[in-house]
Amino acid sequence: MKVRSLVLAGATLFVPHAGKLAAKVIGRPATPPLTAPPTTTMPVVTVATTFRIPPAAFEGLIQDAARAYALDANLIRAVIRAESGFDPNALSEAGAQGLMQLMPALAAELGVRNAFDPRENVMAGARYLAYLLTAHNGDIELALASYNAGPAAVEKYNGVPPFPETRQYIKSITDRLSPP
Repeated sequence: MKVRSLVLAGATLFVPHAGKLAAKVIGRPATPPLTAPPTTTMPVVTVATTFRIPPAAFEGLIQDAARAYALDANLIRAVIRAESGFDPNALSEAGAQGLMQLMPALAAELGVRNAFDPRENVMAGARYLAYLLTAHNGDIELALASYNAGPAAVEKYNGVPPFPETRQYIKSITDRLSPP
């Protein structure tokens, strides 16, 4: 790669393929081309192209969903943390989407038009969680196992499936619900 250096207000800027155009832009000729990049370490600046939304930004939505579906807000919050880490744009390898990681078929069944919309996602996820709690007579572990592994897996194993991921999922959420 051909690198030229340009002197700008006392600083040297190394620009790949900088030629006559760059020299004309600053009004002085570029220094002769370097044969190799400088041996001193240049500072690297990285620029984020995505921005993290703090969990507190979703608190009103979590409270709305808790009221709408008679759920503990701490449970909804813990599920969101376990599912997406509060990333409304989360997309799993399996295709689950959004804050509460709704699978497309379930999202469609729940009437969700945009699973990446935080309000739609959390309201639908809370509704589904409330349904699972009712289906499992209020048993949080079975409801969470169904949310993670699917109701068919819970039915097949007549309880929490023996999947390490599901067991860890349940523990990570129930630990957040227990007082310290």
